[in-house]
Amino acid sequence: MKQFGVIGLGRFGFSVATSLYEMGYDVLAVDIDEQIVQDISDRVTHAVQADATDENIIRSLGIRNLDVVIVTIGSNIQASIMVTMIVKELGVKFVVAKAQSDLHAKVLYKVGADRVVFPERDMGIRVARNLVSSKVLDYIELSKDYSIVEIEPMIEWIGLSLKEIGIRQNHGLNVVAVRKNKEDIVVSPGPEYVINEDDILVVIGENRNLRKFEKKDEGE
Repeated sequence: MKQFGVIGLGRFGFSVATSLYEMGYDVLAVDIDEQIVQDISDRVTHAVQADATDENIIRSLGIRNLDVVIVTIGSNIQASIMVTMIVKELGVKFVVAKAQSDLHAKVLYKVGADRVVFPERDMGIRVARNLVSSKVLDYIELSKDYSIVEIEPMIEWIGLSLKEIGIRQNHGLNVVAVRKNKEDIVVSPGPEYVINEDDILVVIGENRNLRKFEKKDEGE
């Protein structure tokens, strides 16, 4: 089973960490804010309050044994660069880092990031490439097995709640966020959230499940 680490528990990092855990993965969540760590402690495998820019601390957490580390530190650009460099030097196979700007992204790639994302800017739109399915808009590939994807809701989903649709049970996907009216964003929508026609779902899941979703859509 893949093991993930999420460093920086802002809205995006919090959502990714809890979604990964809900899908059955081992997740180590790290943040410098003690209250945030307490809030997420029962929703991930391990939650640690720590300064991730301290290499000795990161080393002691066993970061090098993780398959994927997602660095989602917020506005502290220097910290995000340092942490990305540290975890890559420790031997993490795949490092995803959140960037605030194109220049920030270039620096992250230079210090070892395997992929850079801009979740606050566009929630994944145009980060990678379009998938074949007409319902799948864009995706952020976290690894060769796992992605964050934006999809349009299927016709039969409209007017139903996430609980009624059973996206996790029927498709193996977790809804990280919903983009409404192309502007407003609902992060970590609850099971009672009702899908509207103009919603865009940001889902997280294994690529094999996403491929199944594509095939289902192509058969419509």
